[in-house]
Amino acid sequence: MAKNLDMVPIEVSILTADHDIKGVVYVSKYTNTNRELTDLLNDKERRFLAVTNAEIYPRNAGQSPRKYNFLEIHMDYVLMVHPSTQAVFKDSGKTQEDIARFRDLRIKLNQTKPF
Repeated sequence: MAKNLDMVPIEVSILTADHDIKGVVYVSKYTNTNRELTDLLNDKERRFLAVTNAEIYPRNAGQSPRKYNFLEIHMDYVLMVHPSTQAVFKDSGKTQEDIARFRDLRIKLNQTKPF
């Protein structure tokens, strides 16, 4: 895969009806930090989600995960995508700020009381 300097890798967990998938997707580094995945998933021109370093975990607990260097998932089968970590990059100042903001948000959410 050729490196695109305008893209940022994000580790994600993807939920489909039959599988849990862990891997890396690439988003534009020019997108608002809070909307990276949203913009990727809501792109009307995109019918498939490209995932690298993919591990597919079947819902049947008796099966081992399958691993792929590259996988394309049809968008109609994606139920949910959630970042596993804020970003794969660890040396970027922007990423460190994003991680700190994510931790603060998680702390605030854990302090809120249910209705």
